[in-house]
Amino acid sequence: MSAAATGPAAGGPIRPDLDGDPAAGVPSIDAPPLDVPSVVPSVDGGSADGAPTATPRKERFDAAGRRVLLVCVAGGFTTLLDQSVLNTSVPALRETLHAHPAHLQWIVAGYSLAFGLALVPGGRLGDVKGRKWFFVAGLALFTAVSLVSATATDPAVLIAARLLQGAGAGLVNSQMIGTLQDVFDGQLRARALGMYAVTGSLAFALGPPVGGLVLAAAGPGLGWRLTFLLNVPFGLATVVLAARHLPRPRPSARQTDLDLTGLLLVGALTLVLMLPFVQPPGWTGWIGFTAAALLLLGTLIRWQRRYARRGGHPLIHPALTRSAPYALGTATAMAQFGSSLAASLVLTMFLQDGLGLSPLGAALVALPSALAMAAASALAWRVVQRIGRRTVTLGMAGSALAMLGSGLVGHWAPAAALPWLLALLQLLSGASVGLMGPTNQAFVLRHAPAEAAGVSGAILQMTQRIAAAVAVSALSGVYLRATSGGGDHRSAYLAAGAVCAAVAGLAVLTSVFAGRAAERVRPGEEPVAVSRGRTAVR
Repeated sequence: MSAAATGPAAGGPIRPDLDGDPAAGVPSIDAPPLDVPSVVPSVDGGSADGAPTATPRKERFDAAGRRVLLVCVAGGFTTLLDQSVLNTSVPALRETLHAHPAHLQWIVAGYSLAFGLALVPGGRLGDVKGRKWFFVAGLALFTAVSLVSATATDPAVLIAARLLQGAGAGLVNSQMIGTLQDVFDGQLRARALGMYAVTGSLAFALGPPVGGLVLAAAGPGLGWRLTFLLNVPFGLATVVLAARHLPRPRPSARQTDLDLTGLLLVGALTLVLMLPFVQPPGWTGWIGFTAAALLLLGTLIRWQRRYARRGGHPLIHPALTRSAPYALGTATAMAQFGSSLAASLVLTMFLQDGLGLSPLGAALVALPSALAMAAASALAWRVVQRIGRRTVTLGMAGSALAMLGSGLVGHWAPAAALPWLLALLQLLSGASVGLMGPTNQAFVLRHAPAEAAGVSGAILQMTQRIAAAVAVSALSGVYLRATSGGGDHRSAYLAAGAVCAAVAGLAVLTSVFAGRAAERVRPGEEPVAVSRGRTAVR
């Protein structure tokens, strides 16, 4: 397929100009994670199930594309590291602020909730007005509110600051996804999106070790505040780079409305799904929340269909829900992200509160996960070449086994050997996430309908964040309630690990169904054309 078949008329990317003159030549980017998604085949030579019939030619990024990629990766790493660093700081800030369990759940899960809610409206604003200055504004908000978080003296202030931080981070990340799809085409787009996914996974895995080192060096009282201040220098540097190197705003004529009613319905549905886990109600409350969620979901579906018939651009494009590989792949990503983030938080609380390890000791137990994730992401492309989409299923199965194994080991293993055994299982967990995370994202976005390419990535990220908010609220609540009043930490950790493993097990099943759905899509019926193109800049 020719790379020239792009632009609005062909359903391809809108190609914004870059500030400055793109350098001539096409230098190679040799960082291994860039190769992870590059094996996702184009429609020229790949099969529908994701197993390439021939090794695709490796495209290279030019200098202008590398600058855009650097800005997006830096912004993603800064905003995504924040959540995982905080996990290590939860026990320390709980003591300093005298926070109750409900406060802690909102401090941790509120960031993911606001992040997820900001993604799709942020993506739509970028489509309408251009992405550059929304990226800068979102990152500036995130960086400024990090100072408020670091100086908070009351749990309510910290909760409000975390919500604002999440909103800023969601606005930034929605512009990244859109920018990568605008600027890059074909194989380069897949590789750029894959590097964004790998960066997020590494930020998630490196957070606990980084947080542990800061707490060990500065002490718990000051250390948790410094973990928020880590965002400031990275955020300021990235704002400067974004203002200089991101594409100049060039609004798209394809989407001219925000679908405010759809946004309100999605926000209300998210809150109804999350509130029962943050503030558990009685049985009548659960029934009421369930009824409200079903009512809001039905209303949202009807509204989206009606809005589309009226000629509007609905928040969730109908073509996305009709693409079975996209929907099932998104469900897999939701289960993986939610279970992994919740398992990491519960592990940190168990190591510090249950086993009495220092923050640095807890960080060292989690460190093998980051190392294994980096190695697995570098080798995942070789696995994809051999077994195709089954790479996602293999990675999810390994993640489920690691979560269940951690719970069983935490309950029955001798205390002296427990940190070593948990570190070994973290090695398996990190390798599994590194294998499936970027690979699943590349396959999911490959099956996004062409007319919805601008919002498909934002919806994928939004659903992951909503899943994380619900999972973190639920699992941290299970653990904290089970250990309050002198409860057994080992039994609580086993229960939380079993729940995380069950959710990951569901992701194994959805990944299998996604593969089968992809096999039923004939090459001529691919929802989105993936061509081998160069960096889409001029």
